[in-house]
Amino acid sequence: MTDLNYQDSTTQEAGMGDYFALLKPRVMSLVVFTALVGILVAPGASLHPFEAFVSILCIAVGGGASGALNMWWDADIDRIMKRTANRPIPSGRVQPQEALAIGLALSGFSVILLGLASNWLAAGILAFTIFFYAVVYSMWLKRSTPQNIVIGGAAGAFPPMIGWAVATGSISIESVLMFSLIFMWTPPHFWSLAIFVKSDYGNAGVPMLTETHGRRVTRNHILGYMICLIPVALGLAFTSIGGPIYLAVSMGLNLWFLQACIVVWRRNEDAAEADKFAAERRAFKVSLAYLFGHFTALLAEAALTPWGLGGW
Repeated sequence: MTDLNYQDSTTQEAGMGDYFALLKPRVMSLVVFTALVGILVAPGASLHPFEAFVSILCIAVGGGASGALNMWWDADIDRIMKRTANRPIPSGRVQPQEALAIGLALSGFSVILLGLASNWLAAGILAFTIFFYAVVYSMWLKRSTPQNIVIGGAAGAFPPMIGWAVATGSISIESVLMFSLIFMWTPPHFWSLAIFVKSDYGNAGVPMLTETHGRRVTRNHILGYMICLIPVALGLAFTSIGGPIYLAVSMGLNLWFLQACIVVWRRNEDAAEADKFAAERRAFKVSLAYLFGHFTALLAEAALTPWGLGGW
């Protein structure tokens, strides 16, 4: 648990960049992109551009609020891990109380404004997403189970479902499959990272799968989840937002990511240590292109369908 009275001896004056960093802008960019796709690919939805802009802004702010609450809670372990030690709170540039206040204020603002600007279903899903990431994942799962990233991955999978709800006021098989695509993608994506930053989690006492069961088991899980991901990704091709373009792109991306995961699965630890986990780093990078490529292909289908070039 984060100590609200924690004061760092190296406290520095915070700048605007530090407060922005609290919102985890890299994660926020993925949230915004997938939510925007959810809005744009919804068939038959007529949304005023200003309403769409405000809705995306609310979703982005809600995602940033989750990041601030996560950094507030995880300040103690962030100070221990090399890759997070320079974050605004553990570095002393922002105090935990400030991060908590910002996270709570932005959470309330984003949910209420989204409900007023769009609809309360979308606002409700956004509120649940913030709660899931800040409470279920950060406060409970992350420090209690090696399956933390599997279950907690749901938080990052909700944005396209929120976007779809903004555009249609409903939940459908399409939005559920977009959610499922990100949900099933998260374990092989994150565990590839966890393999080559293994000691970070161990030093912080986080029960990541690499720590509790070892890298060999983690490699098995990466391949297993990748195999389960394939039918989910391909299944989107046969819905109202899919089509031959998406199917072709998805097949290529799945073969690429599967090959990268197989290489990771076949590795022994001596070889991985010798080349500084090059295959694992490659799989992590491929995973980013994989998700971006799938959602870009959905956008291409939506853009070309009115011209008779997309869709079935």
